[in-house]
Amino acid sequence: MKTRRVYSTPDLVRAREAMAAARRVGVPDDDLSLIARADIELDRIPEQDKDEHTDFKPAALRGLAEGGATGLLAGLVAMAIPPLGVTIAGAAAVGAAGALVGAWTNALMGASSPDPVRQKFEETIESGKILVVVDVEGELDDAADQAVRATGATPLPFEQPTALS
Repeated sequence: MKTRRVYSTPDLVRAREAMAAARRVGVPDDDLSLIARADIELDRIPEQDKDEHTDFKPAALRGLAEGGATGLLAGLVAMAIPPLGVTIAGAAAVGAAGALVGAWTNALMGASSPDPVRQKFEETIESGKILVVVDVEGELDDAADQAVRATGATPLPFEQPTALS
């Protein structure tokens, strides 16, 4: 499972240096992103380097897992009650329906929720600093941390498993 680390940089030049340092130790582009104030993002940061503004994808995945588990459990319980006549296929169908409903409702809620990093460091972002977000796992974790810190990026108190790893 990947761990998300967040670093603060004073400007886009330093942010790009931090991303380049992480790439040099083997962090793929898909695991690097930037978060900045809206005017900075619009003008200077390429689209592929921007972090998402919402919790849409992680929320949808959580809903898919939670809804599927709940639906499957409900289907299995229904199978245990003989008068209902639910088969294994019926239990699987209830599980699939639960997964779809869970993903849909959580995605809707996640679309309106700001990204957790953006939420936690809102003041830092609004002050004009650019955040470098690095998702790493295993051996790359320490190497990437050291490489990014060597560029002058300041580590912020945010280290948690990522929902999409």
